[in-house]
Amino acid sequence: MGRTPPGEQSIFDHAPELFATFNRFYGTLWQEGALDQATKEVGRLRNARVTGCAICRNLRFEGARDGGLTEDLVEQIEDGYETSGLPDNWKTTLRWADAIIGHPASQAAKVRPDIEAAFTPAQVAELTLTIAIAQGFSKSAVAWGPVPEIPIMVVPSPTPDSDVREVPAS
Repeated sequence: MGRTPPGEQSIFDHAPELFATFNRFYGTLWQEGALDQATKEVGRLRNARVTGCAICRNLRFEGARDGGLTEDLVEQIEDGYETSGLPDNWKTTLRWADAIIGHPASQAAKVRPDIEAAFTPAQVAELTLTIAIAQGFSKSAVAWGPVPEIPIMVVPSPTPDSDVREVPAS
């Protein structure tokens, strides 16, 4: 997520062991599991747009790009996506993301039949976790304070041994 200026602390510096554990967990979520990275990325990017996280909004994970999530498709992850050219399973992903990001107690039940028809139980669990983690992470980043605008960058997908703070220099 960029480098902290010398002498300043980021949210990641307060509990380094906890953050290292998060990195391993997050990397495992992206590298292993039942769901492809492009679908996870669709949920993550919807959260970034709704939450307003400039960092998350402008990062693209290589694995999702390799899985077919082009920039033309990313541009359709906006309000009005229902009439977009996105594949139906990604539209379902976005409806699920909106339910999780908004008010899951009142909204998830409406989307549940569609999400369960489109994905296996393991995929639903993984997608739900991906979106919820992205929401918590991006809300924390937004609350911590504004970051300089970053250009759209394709970065390596997280791995269990990577550090989500590291954004390659452009």
